[in-house]
Amino acid sequence: MYIWKKAFYLVIFFTSALIGHAQIDSTQHIIDGRRNSGDQTKKPYLILICGDGFRYDYAEKYHATNLLRFSAEGIRAESMIPSYPSVTHPNHFAIVSGLYPSHSGIVGNNFYDPALKKYFKGSESVWFGEEPIWITAEKQHMLTASFFWIDASTPMRGMLPTYYYQVNEKKNVLIDERIRTLKNWLSLPEDQRPHFLAFYFPDTDHQGHEFGPDAPETAAAVRYIDSAVGQINDAAQASGLPVNFIFVSDHGMTKVDQTHPAVIPKTAFADTQFVVNYQTAVANLYAKDPSYIQPAYEQLKAGADAGSYDVYLAADVPEELHYGAKDDKYHRIGDIIVIAKWPKTFNPHSSIGIHGFNPYLVKDVRASFYAWGPAFKQHKHIAPFQNVEVYDVMTTILGIQGLPNDGKGVLAKEILK
Repeated sequence: MYIWKKAFYLVIFFTSALIGHAQIDSTQHIIDGRRNSGDQTKKPYLILICGDGFRYDYAEKYHATNLLRFSAEGIRAESMIPSYPSVTHPNHFAIVSGLYPSHSGIVGNNFYDPALKKYFKGSESVWFGEEPIWITAEKQHMLTASFFWIDASTPMRGMLPTYYYQVNEKKNVLIDERIRTLKNWLSLPEDQRPHFLAFYFPDTDHQGHEFGPDAPETAAAVRYIDSAVGQINDAAQASGLPVNFIFVSDHGMTKVDQTHPAVIPKTAFADTQFVVNYQTAVANLYAKDPSYIQPAYEQLKAGADAGSYDVYLAADVPEELHYGAKDDKYHRIGDIIVIAKWPKTFNPHSSIGIHGFNPYLVKDVRASFYAWGPAFKQHKHIAPFQNVEVYDVMTTILGIQGLPNDGKGVLAKEILK
């Protein structure tokens, strides 16, 4: 079993003979002793980039010239449909596992587990019972790397990517540092070189929340990420390696009503009867005794007539959301699910921009998907698809055996050569 080192600071990637001078990196972590197998060294490379909250129409809306140019040569989706709820942690994991949140157990950015009697914390391994692509690849002796990908710095099944950065959305990491790191990774000897490389940019999400999806600050964030994508592409192409690219977002962003929140009647439940967890656009109610469920549901149903929310028993959640009792593998969704009706939220002091809504009803929360490189067909525009389909595309490109998942495999057949 590989031994991972939680703190490996001041790492020297490789000798100055390889790159002209030694590169010192104060934040990267490296797991010692791993190597690509001989077969894996011959496989293609894949760079997965996520722009958090990069709405499906942002590239056209804000003239993201690099993404538009690259995807015109490769694959451009009308939109990508995030898994429900359309928030960060569940959808980052859906993309890298092919699993709906109800099947991965990561059912929100914040949620409660009645068995553990605790709330989700992304830095704790106990929440991750399923396997993302970097672990599957590492098990097959293919090295992987992550620069801030959400939850990739948390051990899952006792493993981490070979190269990773501790996720820190508050840290201002200049693009130069990311590009230098990418060049280093792709310049390593082939038995030490990662084949799957994931990059995460939080900028469009942060600006979209604070200023809204139509603000100049959000436009600037789109152009910053687009510039970064251009530099990542150029650095990878300069390596001479067969590198493929997928750009995604986890969700989109929509403007909401900040002054008239959805209100759940206080008489419908008591804290002594339920644990109630609010996620801005959805509330999950966990009953402390099953006898409390039906009376509370009936009162909530009566309150729903005001039109600010829909309420469901866990068994009755719309099937398209894959968020009901029959899908709830880890029993973390709750007994009653209350869904705010756009543009209302459950937060009386909501940000200007919010996501989390049903992507089939609120198109603004849909995500982006662009892809290019030697593995992809050319000049192809495709219809919207669910984000769990991306996993099979990635395992096919990398030539590794993927795990069973919720994707149908149709996207890979449609867009890969």
